[in-house]
Amino acid sequence: MVELKEKKFEKLVRDLASIKGRHTELVTVYIPAGHNILKVAEQLRAEQSTAQNIKSKAVRKNVMAALEKILQHLRAYKKTPPKGLALFCGNISQKEGTSDIEIFPVEPLEELRTKLYQCDQRFCMDPLKQMMEEKEIYGLAVLDSSEADIGILKGKRVEGIKHMESIVPGKTKKGGWSASRFARVREGLLEDFLKNVGAAASTEFQKMKLMGVIIGGPGPIKDNFLEGGYLNYQVKKQVLGTVNTSYTGEYGLKEMVERSKDIISEASAIKESILLERFFTELAKDTGLGVYGKVSFKLLKKGIVDIFLVTDDYFNKNEKEMEEVLSEAENMGSKVEIISQHSPKGGQLQELGGVGAILRYKAV
Repeated sequence: MVELKEKKFEKLVRDLASIKGRHTELVTVYIPAGHNILKVAEQLRAEQSTAQNIKSKAVRKNVMAALEKILQHLRAYKKTPPKGLALFCGNISQKEGTSDIEIFPVEPLEELRTKLYQCDQRFCMDPLKQMMEEKEIYGLAVLDSSEADIGILKGKRVEGIKHMESIVPGKTKKGGWSASRFARVREGLLEDFLKNVGAAASTEFQKMKLMGVIIGGPGPIKDNFLEGGYLNYQVKKQVLGTVNTSYTGEYGLKEMVERSKDIISEASAIKESILLERFFTELAKDTGLGVYGKVSFKLLKKGIVDIFLVTDDYFNKNEKEMEEVLSEAENMGSKVEIISQHSPKGGQLQELGGVGAILRYKAV
């Protein structure tokens, strides 16, 4: 489901990324979550002193003005916002000799970890762009009989959450033990270890809104873990598949992600395909629960729409209209799903005008 806040954030990031200064006079400041905002102000005052050495009189004037505007803006804050703060300020006029100093404060969607001061011809948008890629989160678990790692894939970043080590001995029996006794002890220790891993993974994954879960590791342990009932049933329903890896540990998590690209891509495509199948079935059966074109907008305003469907091509070409749709959907409790026009059924929706809707009940 597309959130209004997220789409506004994406639009702002795109707009700021498109701004190009006539000279290196666009100032970017990133203040990480938890960082002392007063210290940042001190550093910026020091940068004002440094900026006095800029050779070009016009550039010097604009950089100094941008820094002063940022400092004025920071006076409104007693402390850094919970997720941090990004400030973009500079001369955005495209006319030589004309000054138009504008400031764009941004409170990020995710916790900001980057601390940065930069003066360039463009604003530095990479940390915020990365956040736009991190909306889809996948649960990861890689294990063998000796250790397990639980983590998440957030955008393109792999984050380890928990590392667990077992006391399961190797397959070679200990001296003085019979082979059967050793096998029983080993099997019991392995069972306990898999229960602990399952409980830890279930606890962590149930805290999050995941797109899916992937299990990996060398050998058959990962399959035994998945099929042995060690995961909470709700978490198990989210498992997209298993992946063979050569390693466990942090490297194993990263290796698993590399080998899971097809699984992740297929899962997203399947979800979209199921949704469109439902939409086109409603149209084919003429149930009155599937509509397309301009009527979709009218019924959204009446609160009748359950899911509003729009192709990415239509969405990107009609930003203002889509902002109204997202706002209306938020007010009415409707979902908005952006569909790729490059899939067969997405192409059919594009041919119908690019928009459609699945209704909660038949419109009178």
